[in-house]
Amino acid sequence: MEVKDLKPELIWKYFDAITKVPRPSKKEEKIREFLLGFAKEHKLDAKVDKTGNVVITKDATEGYECAPTVVMQSHMDMVCEKNGGVEHDFDKDPIDTYIDGEWVKARGTTLGADNGIGMAAELAVLASDNLKHGKLQALFTVDEETGLTGAFGMEEGFFDGDYLLNLDSEDEAEIFIGCAGGIDTTSTFTYQRAMTPENYFYLRIDVSNLLGGHSGGDIHLGRGNANKILARFLWQCMKKYDMVLCSIDGGNLRNAIPREATAVIGVHQAAKEDVRADLNHYIPVIEDELRGIEPSVKITMESVDEPEFCIDHETAWNLVNALYAIPHGVIAMSRDIPGLVETSTNLASVKMKNENEIVVATSQRSSVESEKYNIAHQIESIFLLAKSKPTHGDGYPGWKPNMHSKIMETAVAAYEELYKVTPAIKAIHAGLECGLFLQKYPHLDMISFGPTLQGVHSPDEKMHIPAVEKFWNHLVRILEKVAEEKK
Repeated sequence: MEVKDLKPELIWKYFDAITKVPRPSKKEEKIREFLLGFAKEHKLDAKVDKTGNVVITKDATEGYECAPTVVMQSHMDMVCEKNGGVEHDFDKDPIDTYIDGEWVKARGTTLGADNGIGMAAELAVLASDNLKHGKLQALFTVDEETGLTGAFGMEEGFFDGDYLLNLDSEDEAEIFIGCAGGIDTTSTFTYQRAMTPENYFYLRIDVSNLLGGHSGGDIHLGRGNANKILARFLWQCMKKYDMVLCSIDGGNLRNAIPREATAVIGVHQAAKEDVRADLNHYIPVIEDELRGIEPSVKITMESVDEPEFCIDHETAWNLVNALYAIPHGVIAMSRDIPGLVETSTNLASVKMKNENEIVVATSQRSSVESEKYNIAHQIESIFLLAKSKPTHGDGYPGWKPNMHSKIMETAVAAYEELYKVTPAIKAIHAGLECGLFLQKYPHLDMISFGPTLQGVHSPDEKMHIPAVEKFWNHLVRILEKVAEEKK
């Protein structure tokens, strides 16, 4: 059986179609054309704003024209991550999906169910001719994953709904009514190329096979950060030996916990066996610390040819000190909502951008606005001590929970009618676009929900097939119940 043959038919049909359209962040042209083509095919009004967001409008079912307008919202882009050795061009290749028991997965890459399944649900509703609903607006935003650009740049008045259903959550039977705000802190180290020393032995150190995951939704799981594991060993070597750092690379995306990192170092010929012995002692330490969390963590070392150059000693030392000192993971838990991460930070990536710059990217999140800036400023202070040049992104606001939300009450009642259990009401540590929508549309009453996804932002991403049907039924029932309301 193929993904397109799963039930409910319409939602899986459109999810399968979406996986065949390339849609990296900031490169949403093809998926936008797909959406506009869908609207034309179904004779629905569609418009695009200057940022590239799309909204498609469907009139109310006859007899329900006086019901509140519902905005269904998802984002077009996907996180583009792949396993080492996998040949896949996210700019042109379709996602290679397959069914594994009760899960849909992708071979070697992210699946893109975040947020392809939300998009598919919207299209399925728009294409259906047997649903009861008021006026609907299907909103598709751009570049959610790398900066919430679509939500930031959305023009006021682009949509006019009363309720907004964000379809970008990852746990079936849970309804989210709040999220953390976030900000990125990036710093640039400027280095000088130095000649590689004579009589040195050169080694490549690789950290790999970590689980990675979403830097918001998975940060509390204590998974290993490849950049931190690598920096810790490099710091030990620089303290003990006259080591040179020739290159370093780790992680990719600001919102993904890094799964892989690598560095090339040089040590005096007389120390090469000592460094190998040190790594052999270091590996079981890391394996023990991550026992039960990272079952497949792999740390390897191999000899390499002498590189053309190395990073000047002062910059290398400052860089390694900074990478070792910068915190990663949960900083504080919420005092208001049990089990919710309040504040966290992710040491996301280390990249040699050109012949004399190394860029370190980090991402901070918090449901408390002052703490979001507090942890970002702590990271900044470490970068300043390391003599690099830190900058902060614009950041985005959190979404404060509204425990008196009408649409929340409707969604809870709809789920109880369908499944005879009460869904959990939660806030999420991951960022959602809802906080930005609320700034521009303060009247909006919003919730977020979706089917069960696991391993998002990593090649382990998978979507639970039975949860998709429950998600679809829930969405349809919410629309039916709202249709019965009067403005």
